[in-house]
Amino acid sequence: MEYHLKNRREVEDFIRNEVLTTSEVVEILGVTRQRVSQMIAGGKLNPIKKLRGDSLFLRSDIEEKKKELEALRKKYRPYDME
Repeated sequence: MEYHLKNRREVEDFIRNEVLTTSEVVEILGVTRQRVSQMIAGGKLNPIKKLRGDSLFLRSDIEEKKKELEALRKKYRPYDME
């Protein structure tokens, strides 16, 4: 994916709308912080930047992972989907 940001306002809007913190990822994926850490360690999630107590992710990566997790939950835990 290519991004063409022309000025500071576009950069700020991009960061505000497309960059997620670990807490936001936890909420979107419906998993725990510990699970997010395990996914990072296992290479299943790749943060764009790691900070001391947090990581930053691109929304598009997280939305893709959400679809993948929903498909796996439906396959392996169909009783949870009711």
